[in-house]
Amino acid sequence: MTTDFSYQFENLICRVMNQGEEVEVGEWQSQDVRDKPHMVSRELRHVTFKLNVPRSKGGLIHEVNPNLPWAEDHFQERVSGEPLNPPPSEAWWPFAIAGNAEHKHGQEFSHTYPERIWGKLAAIGTTRPNGRQVFVPHNGIRYEYGDLNDVVNMLTANPLTRQAFLPIWFPEDTGAVQGQRVPCTLGYHFLIRNGQAEIVYYIRSCDLLRHFTDDVYMACRLLQWVVGKLQGNGIDVNASSLIMHISSLHVFRGDYPRMDQIMARMGGEETYGAAF
Repeated sequence: MTTDFSYQFENLICRVMNQGEEVEVGEWQSQDVRDKPHMVSRELRHVTFKLNVPRSKGGLIHEVNPNLPWAEDHFQERVSGEPLNPPPSEAWWPFAIAGNAEHKHGQEFSHTYPERIWGKLAAIGTTRPNGRQVFVPHNGIRYEYGDLNDVVNMLTANPLTRQAFLPIWFPEDTGAVQGQRVPCTLGYHFLIRNGQAEIVYYIRSCDLLRHFTDDVYMACRLLQWVVGKLQGNGIDVNASSLIMHISSLHVFRGDYPRMDQIMARMGGEETYGAAF
């Protein structure tokens, strides 16, 4: 049975292959890939994806078909209240690569989503790569850090607020001054109108084949989680929709054979092959 998600996903595959442009960025996750032609990406820029969010986890799983159990396991780590780094689920991520180790400082990654969502007490008692000790709780320029619970409290106090934003991109990511890997996600904006809650998901870069489905799933689960907390606080609200803005939606040249197979099943005529 074709779902709204699967229909849109197939449409995105066709758009990336038929309208996208090849771009040789020269790096991938802060690694130099200029000598790896299969890592040249085919890119569709400024994509907006919309999806009606089912009210239940089971309905969302049926709609999106994420990589389970990993996607749900990692989502639970994201909302655990703990700034986990590394998150245990890294061990069974379905697209794990050996290069992950290059993004670690000691036994930790340069960042994780649980660490950013619960950043107040992240990295207690550790030392940064530049040798400076981490002091907690973290402070901003003038005020202390907020976290996901603070977003929920803001929405509880004023469900119509325009300020309920959960950032994943932090100032330390700006310029990546130490050459570190930085988050693909910029952040999530929650907006409630007429008792319907939307999540607006801003992401700078997304791999269509490896990350898109799970990114959609976890953003929708985040909306469901926030709505559940609000309902528990006596707010009459339901999950409504995901609006996802993607600056660069892409696949890699090495994935063209797989894209050919998908498009052939869809009845497409284009053949891109492994032209490298």
